[in-house]
Amino acid sequence: MRKIITNTFATLDGVIQAPGGPEEDRAGGFELGGWSFHYWDEIMGQVMDEGMSRPYDLLLGRKTYDIFAAHWPFMENDPTAEQFNACNKYVATQTLKDATWQNTVLLNGDTLAQLKALKSEDGIDLQVHGSADFIQTLLRHNLIDEMNIWIFPLVIGQGKKLFANGTVPSNLKLTKHSVSSTGVIMTTYVPDGEIKVGSFALEEPTELEIKRRESGV
Repeated sequence: MRKIITNTFATLDGVIQAPGGPEEDRAGGFELGGWSFHYWDEIMGQVMDEGMSRPYDLLLGRKTYDIFAAHWPFMENDPTAEQFNACNKYVATQTLKDATWQNTVLLNGDTLAQLKALKSEDGIDLQVHGSADFIQTLLRHNLIDEMNIWIFPLVIGQGKKLFANGTVPSNLKLTKHSVSSTGVIMTTYVPDGEIKVGSFALEEPTELEIKRRESGV
């Protein structure tokens, strides 16, 4: 079975929209695109290189695919471009009917069934980059095996969120983390079962606590 691994840049308040540039995604009137640019350092480059050193194919939403297809095929003497151009690109879309970027496979039939079939195959990992809307589908259907979340030290207050409404409640286990010189926390999480709840309340609630519960506050 192939692993689906997401790679996401997020602000402290969970915004993942347009980290790479002003024109990346202006949906909803978003005006702060490019918010991750000035945080990059050598440590982040090393962690990125490590994560992309193993063989992988790309699994992308339509918008991120369009951004990548307009950029990476035109980069020269760039290791990432060489990897992206050579690997298979699987695109979850109901609108794209044709693609010119080499090694592109469109998942534009029953996309969910195609995703499950792709994941069930033997093969190399499937890396998801960006794809803010598409990640919501993967989360809702519990299809993600590993999440690399880089948390940047800023808040934006609006924009597309990583864990949006409709996210299925679940535990996550932290398996790796490091911190850049610019304060970016680079984390890796894997699914860890259902949420287990408990309580710090007194075994025998006080009279005031009983009244508080009855009030519905």
